[in-house]
Amino acid sequence: MAVDLAALLKPAHTVLLTQECQNGVIGTPSSLPILAEVARESGMIANVARLAAGARAAGVGVLHAIAARRPDGRGSSTNARLFLGTDKAPVKQLLGTPAVEVLDEIGREPSDLVSVRLHGVSPIAGTDVDALLTNLGARTVVIVGVSSNVAVPAAVFDAVNLGYQVVVVRDAIAGVPTEYTDLVLRNSLALCATIVGTDDVLAAWEKSSAD
Repeated sequence: MAVDLAALLKPAHTVLLTQECQNGVIGTPSSLPILAEVARESGMIANVARLAAGARAAGVGVLHAIAARRPDGRGSSTNARLFLGTDKAPVKQLLGTPAVEVLDEIGREPSDLVSVRLHGVSPIAGTDVDALLTNLGARTVVIVGVSSNVAVPAAVFDAVNLGYQVVVVRDAIAGVPTEYTDLVLRNSLALCATIVGTDDVLAAWEKSSAD
């Protein structure tokens, strides 16, 4: 079924949600160095940067979802291997440190919003993201970032369950191994979201700006 991307991505009702595009996850040093390497070598980081810039230029809201923890660990999740593994990593996503700042290439402009979570694997469940999206007038959420293994699918399913139209930008997400991203896009996320490329999204926003 053909999708009218310009209508779906109309700036007035669209928000770009970046998931864990932060120094300590996909920068250097990283608590997940293999994921950080894939994100950079695949062009994912560059594409997220292009989308963020394009969103701001078109008047699309930009919301950064950041994962963090307190130095004492209070309130953080410990009920999955992922949490136990990152807790042992030399790079900690500690509040108030550079690790939890948005990657420089993507940037954080004064108009951007930021949501910080101390627990869980989704940027939406149990956070203020839904309220922020609602207050921004969002009906469509464009999801980018990491990882296609866990947090990106969780965000897609949570957003769909909350009634949003969801767009996933195939070349602006990453996971490990690299080929897994294509598998999860084709076999899971395409059932719930519109899957497009960075150039498609930017063209739609440019068209809206020109109208």
